[in-house]
Amino acid sequence: MKRTVLITGSTSGIGLATAKEYAKLGYNIIFNGLEPDGADIARDLARESGIDHLFSSANLMYPKQISDLLSQAFDKFGSVDILINNAGIQFVSEVENFPEEKWDNVINTNLNAVFHITKVVFGKMKEKGYGRIVNLGSAHGLIASPFKSAYIASKFAVVGFTKSLALEGGAYGVTANAVCPGYVFTPIVEKQIPDQMKLQNMSREEVIEKIFLKEHAVKHFIPVEAIAKTIFFLTESPASAYITGIALPIDAGWTAH
Repeated sequence: MKRTVLITGSTSGIGLATAKEYAKLGYNIIFNGLEPDGADIARDLARESGIDHLFSSANLMYPKQISDLLSQAFDKFGSVDILINNAGIQFVSEVENFPEEKWDNVINTNLNAVFHITKVVFGKMKEKGYGRIVNLGSAHGLIASPFKSAYIASKFAVVGFTKSLALEGGAYGVTANAVCPGYVFTPIVEKQIPDQMKLQNMSREEVIEKIFLKEHAVKHFIPVEAIAKTIFFLTESPASAYITGIALPIDAGWTAH
């Protein structure tokens, strides 16, 4: 029986690159994304790869939409063998000016959605005796930067949640790990540049050099494919059965400081 992977935020950026890795092995893929052409992106990749798929435009800020996504997934495929909690949003602001609605949106998407999805999938994985969970943390789940309080709070929490999952799931054949990227040039990063330009009174080029890549030892944005292949390793390598509870930096040397 083919395995099934659920990847949130999988119609762009890291999520789409990760979906392409699993498509190569013929996995059933449950896509999720808010892009207007998300259904077309999922359909085209499925057609090219000859895989079965499901697409959901669920907005993960809302538990009811998460519930609908999971119902559709289990109705179609019966199980989820691999869960990649990738979807995330960002908002940049000083704490004293941080809009409360934006705080709630970031926490709901980046943290609460991870809990709501995992709660359902985790129990079924334990019953089956097999499962792989990879949560997208961030270098900002290990160290902090100014003006990103909600995002950093959410990612620190995701790392801690992942460790708890590892301890609860290990005896049942379920592993849980977090990957913690540095700056990857994805839509979430692209949207931050104008905000940082305003906050820092810098040009676009200055923001990239002096804010985003300042702490990278390797002075480049990290390719989405590098993150996708690491996620794939944590679920598909024979060694992955013995790797659980880690927060793995893929950060061009950022957290080496």
